[in-house]
Amino acid sequence: MDMKRKLLLHSLSFFVLAVFFTFSSCAQDAPKSPPATATGKIGAANVTINYSSPAVNGRKVWGELVPYDKVWRAGANTATSLETDKDIMIAGKKLPAGKYSLFATPGEKEWNIILNSETGQWGIKRGGEANRDPAKDVLTVKAIPRKSATLNERLTYLVKPEGIVLQWENLEVPVAIK
Repeated sequence: MDMKRKLLLHSLSFFVLAVFFTFSSCAQDAPKSPPATATGKIGAANVTINYSSPAVNGRKVWGELVPYDKVWRAGANTATSLETDKDIMIAGKKLPAGKYSLFATPGEKEWNIILNSETGQWGIKRGGEANRDPAKDVLTVKAIPRKSATLNERLTYLVKPEGIVLQWENLEVPVAIK
């Protein structure tokens, strides 16, 4: 084999190995809380929730991983967002068509669901508190959590004709929307 062919084979081998290691390291860095989307119709409105979906992974979520009585980004990574293409009514309060960050303040018996006009921000600040400017809150409503029929390993949102539902661990939180 002449020198040019050997050099070409070595170069090609190096390239294949470099590609292999690049892809295998990317696969290992897959997000622990992958992005997810829930969509559906509520009345005439198309509603979309974009969030990152953390897993229980054997942890106690409510009251520990997600503390009670503290504002939470309602997901992982960037702040969860809710978008509607038409005005909707949440607990008798009008939410104009648009895109909002969705935050929650979980409690053992009652939750506050908060929609905020600032979107696209990382979900928490350096100190660990939710990255929310309360001055930009558009709407806050109460929701009553209930025990779910099954364990939900991953945080999931559902958009149903009667509203949205957050499901995670042993809990679900319905929010009525018209």
